[in-house]
This record gives sequence, structure tokens and C-alpha cells, in this order.
Amino acid sequence: MNQKELKELIEFLIEKDIAEFELERGDVKVKIKRAAEPAPMPLPDARYIAVHPAPVAPGVHVPPPAPAKVDLAAAAAPTPEPEEDLHIVRSPIVGTFYEAPSPGSPPFVKVGDTLEVGQVLCIVEAMKLMNEIECDVAGELVKKFVANAQPIEYGQEMFAIRPKK
Repeated sequence: MNQKELKELIEFLIEKDIAEFELERGDVKVKIKRAAEPAPMPLPDARYIAVHPAPVAPGVHVPPPAPAKVDLAAAAAPTPEPEEDLHIVRSPIVGTFYEAPSPGSPPFVKVGDTLEVGQVLCIVEAMKLMNEIECDVAGELVKKFVANAQPIEYGQEMFAIRPKK
């Protein structure tokens, strides 16, 4: 096999997009292996990309960014500021919050109820186990942060209690 035939063979393999080729003819053995084109890099997740403003030439006026649209309903309801010395009961486990022992039953506690230490506040179901969450301070229930049958996370706020003085 001469140089011209070898060159034609390589051009043919490129044209047909053949990555690997092997030829044996008598005592001549030719093996051609083309490097694969690198796979395109996956695009990074846009949620984790920092956006830096483009540099601006001196003397060029850039208008300020438009104000963000504000949800009026969210703006009307200010975030509740923590009241004086409220005790927060947090979820000790990940699971599903239940306010009553069974569907249709009245809830264990309601806002305004007077609570005693050891009183059941709710049930958190985790892996088919019903875990009763008990009150660890005596006082008045001021706020309930979660809705019935809502999934909750470890450490998530469930109740705010104003302790007895």
C-alpha cells in the first residue's frame, strides 16, 4: 500500500465518519483510529450561575434596572415579627403533620388553648409510624404554622406558645 492509497483511505474514513478501521493485506497491516470528537459539555444549571454585570465604558449612560414586580398580596401581609418570648415547637422528625388523632376528629389543640407540659399537640407520621408530639412548656397556644396533612421537615416550626409566667 503506497502513500497515495493510504491518504485516500484516510479521506474516505473521514468522509464516512468512521472512527476505527483495520486492514490486513498480505504482510501489510494498517490500523487507523481517529480520536473521537469531544462530547459537548452539558450546560450548567442556570439556578447556580452568578450573573455579573457587563463592564461599561466610561461616559456611557446605563439606565437603572426596572424595579421588580411586587406581589401586592404578599406585600400586604407583612412577615410576622417574633412576639415577646414565644416558645417555638419544632418538628423532631421529617414526616406528615396531623392535627387530629383520626380524620373527622377534633384537633388536639387550637389557637388560644391553654397547654400543659406533656399534652399532645399533634401527630407526625414517619415511615408509617404515628409519633405523638407533646408540649414541653405550659402556656397558651398563639400560632399554628402548619396545615393538616402537610409534609414537614426536621426542625420546621409547628407551634408558637406563650409560656406561663
